[in-house]
Amino acid sequence: MADMSGHVTGAFSDVFTAQCAERFTQRQEAPPPSRWQLPSPAEADPNGLVGVGADLAPGTLLAAYRGGLFPMPLRKKLIGWWSPDPRGVLPLDGMVVSRSLRQSAGRFELRVDTEFTEVMRRCGDPRRPHGWINDAFVGAYTALHELGWAHSLETWRDGELVGGLYGVRIGRFFAGESMFHTATDASKVAMMAMVHAMQVSGGLLIDVQWSTPHLASLGVVEMPRVHYLRRLAVATY
Repeated sequence: MADMSGHVTGAFSDVFTAQCAERFTQRQEAPPPSRWQLPSPAEADPNGLVGVGADLAPGTLLAAYRGGLFPMPLRKKLIGWWSPDPRGVLPLDGMVVSRSLRQSAGRFELRVDTEFTEVMRRCGDPRRPHGWINDAFVGAYTALHELGWAHSLETWRDGELVGGLYGVRIGRFFAGESMFHTATDASKVAMMAMVHAMQVSGGLLIDVQWSTPHLASLGVVEMPRVHYLRRLAVATY
């Protein structure tokens, strides 16, 4: 039986709630502006690829997310910039939380931003299918994290990191980048924690890039690019 309300607050402690509210509303340090003129999402090809090149400097990454783009490696050393249509989004009140998943949440310790780089490295483990997170991306997003723009939601058990996700927060917008787990339900609970963090900090839009059958089972829906960009403009204002 599933709880379709998307209300995940009751699954987390007051201490974790306070940590989420603090981290997701903390002061962020503005990096130098990007030296690149990034393309418009309207230039995307049928696969969502908008352009190739530029860099992963903090200013470039923030400009890209504000403009509806996100980067992924393209072949070995090239950076591809993507804006798929439709876009996968998770409504803040739309996560599907089954009774068993809610029970699983109580079996983990939840932390925020204690092992950001390690979460990224676990997400980028080359043994995982379709792994794409390389050292350049780890370094770039760690720099964003140190400036206050990127966060990790982590699930721990017996002092061991067993699941988590990371992403970029700009205003009331959060872009979920990747997640991992080595224990059953650990990444799903991290996703619950991310929704919770957005709910308690006044979030508006959660982006997951592409919808997949797995993500759809958790409540992710597809939004036309034009509608996504309108919501993004409001959320990142």
